[in-house]
Amino acid sequence: MVSINQFEDNDLAKHSVSEHLKCPGISSQGINIPVYRFGIKSSTLRGLLCSPQEEQSTLDSLLLAQWEDRMWKGLFKYDVTASEVKVITGKRKFLAQLNEGLDMDSLPASRGDKILVSKRSFTFSCLKCNGELLFCVANGEKENADLILATSAPSDGIMILTNGTPIEYGHVFLVPCGFKSLPQFRDASSLEMIMRMAIEVNNCSFRVFYDNIMQGASHPYFQACYFPNPLPVELMQVLPFFSDQLGGTTISYLTDYPIKVLLFKSNNLRSLVKVLSEICSCLAEKGIPYSLLISDCGRKIFLFPQLQSLENSSISSAWECGGYFLFQSRCAFESATEESVLRRLGTASLDDEGFLMVKQLCYDIASKLVASTWDLW
Repeated sequence: MVSINQFEDNDLAKHSVSEHLKCPGISSQGINIPVYRFGIKSSTLRGLLCSPQEEQSTLDSLLLAQWEDRMWKGLFKYDVTASEVKVITGKRKFLAQLNEGLDMDSLPASRGDKILVSKRSFTFSCLKCNGELLFCVANGEKENADLILATSAPSDGIMILTNGTPIEYGHVFLVPCGFKSLPQFRDASSLEMIMRMAIEVNNCSFRVFYDNIMQGASHPYFQACYFPNPLPVELMQVLPFFSDQLGGTTISYLTDYPIKVLLFKSNNLRSLVKVLSEICSCLAEKGIPYSLLISDCGRKIFLFPQLQSLENSSISSAWECGGYFLFQSRCAFESATEESVLRRLGTASLDDEGFLMVKQLCYDIASKLVASTWDLW
């Protein structure tokens, strides 16, 4: 059971930052912020907790209720639910969306962009889009998860912000705050919280994306939205090359897909997070751009390493790597073919030699860290 309490006690206040939230320029004083706090019980379990249930989860209800409230208030530039989506004819069933209201300048770009949160002085050089704080996610001190109203946002948590130019239903930004200050995402704590959010949303339509392809970004952020049907990458066959039978951690690569892809699965959340964050850190240090797709209620993470050239203009976003493409004009939308999509993804893909190096890197890191993680239990 998830309870709702007015924020009056000090158990969250001692962990809150009223002036800047450990993120540049954030101020949230004087407003009531819904804060979903994870339970200690869920954080100590080894396995991934997501399981089918007839009743909608509290976190899923909160996210959709807040997002739909902003939609009905007209805070988005267009009604994304009215966008036309089709399956591109061909073997892999790529998806195309016609979105004539989409401002391409508001999507992630290569450098020097900002996100502006309305009525709050929150900026960071990752995006250029108006957004509004919906609620926060943080760790709690009770056995079960609870939902409170806070007068200030918690540190060491995730801020959920609207995206004024959504690409799909429920499109939000997930911004970690209060964790280690790193130029790009390499912090296991923030990834673990993102994973726990995907698990507790417990909706198979919910996907989380991350793109580590932007230069000059001062703060990491994730994106999430709801797709009614599986993305093409989720339907591809895989071949495992690493398996830890004790912890259930496996790493596989996709076959017959135009961009090189690795798939991570595990029965141990902490083990999976530890391995993936170390791999992402190594890729960043080597200057290899990559994107992530978290799906299946947090059970699966797809890693898309891309060309090492930072000047490459063909780098694809996480949803494009997953097989979902946006078109601003009806002409381009109707003329989209599988061949053109294959060419686009192919130009962003690592070659065989580079992918072999990444697979070996993943194998070495997983072999070292999975065993040490289970030694802690």
